Amino acid sequence: MVELSIDALNAVFHALADPTRRAILDELRQGERNVGELAAPFDMSLAAASKHIRVLENAGLVRREVRGRTHVCRLDAAPMHAGMEWIRHYEQFWQDRLGTLAALLEAEDRATAPQTGTQLENKEDER
Repeated sequence: MVELSIDALNAVFHALADPTRRAILDELRQGERNVGELAAPFDMSLAAASKHIRVLENAGLVRREVRGRTHVCRLDAAPMHAGMEWIRHYEQFWQDRLGTLAALLEAEDRATAPQTGTQLENKEDER
């Protein structure tokens, strides 16, 4: 599993937990945006948008650059990799559980399926 401090991983998950911040990240996937452009779709103040962006910055997901009076943001998706690795760590757990469930359901289906003529003949041959 990728080594990442607990605080950094918590910051990534905290940042991604909010739908507005996820939408901001989606917008930044298309390229750099200034704070006003990021705030516009949400009908929020620049201060409110700045707070969301600060959370994303603290998680390392957004880089902000000041160009004159304009704050321009860009996506840095690298910290998401650690989150994906953490989730992937549990993938085998769920694969095993789902595999067991599938086997149980298949066994139940076989046990309750109507018997065909061939199956009846085989059972009679076994006697």
